[in-house]
Amino acid sequence: MRRIITISREFGSGGRELGKRLAERMGVAYYDNEIVTAIAQKSGLAQSYVQGVMENRIQSYPIHYGRTFSLYSLPNNENQIHIFAAQHEILQEMAQKDDCVIVGRCADIILKDYRPFNLFVYADMPSKMERCRQREPEGEHYSDKELEKKIRQVDSGRARYRRLFTSVKWGSREGYHLCVNTSGIPIKDLVEAVYDYSQVWFAHQTEGGNK
Repeated sequence: MRRIITISREFGSGGRELGKRLAERMGVAYYDNEIVTAIAQKSGLAQSYVQGVMENRIQSYPIHYGRTFSLYSLPNNENQIHIFAAQHEILQEMAQKDDCVIVGRCADIILKDYRPFNLFVYADMPSKMERCRQREPEGEHYSDKELEKKIRQVDSGRARYRRLFTSVKWGSREGYHLCVNTSGIPIKDLVEAVYDYSQVWFAHQTEGGNK
């Protein structure tokens, strides 16, 4: 059984940092922006366009697609179809290769047959704003109102994108094995606890599979 952890996260919650630290703690591969790059290369489309599609700036209609997706909304644009197909293929390749931690891209849904440990990371708005401020690119500055609006827009886009793959609401506890509130807590202080929980979960999954 592969040890695969998928991380869904609110913008500014520290989910990306937690994923990277977890991968280091486990000694496994970590995939995040590499996924978008790989999709762009496989589809032959610009990386910025791929990122835009994955932020759900698309029109779609529902269609059942094989057994991997419980609900899949197929985009009208042929390029977008290629992106979704490449995303599915690349995530499958990553999962087949070795143990890993994957951030975003609805990996928990696409890889459900691999029985990954699915984590959702969230935080209150002040904590998310503070983390965004700490990582603000040089020369970029949003007012508090602008930053909060951006955070809500990104989170809304992630929720809409998830609806293309499943009817389970983004952030709803029944869609994940563990939900972690990072409000006011340094991410590095959470890694060991999340790691321990995930390893207990994997151990029980292995025992259950051997019965």
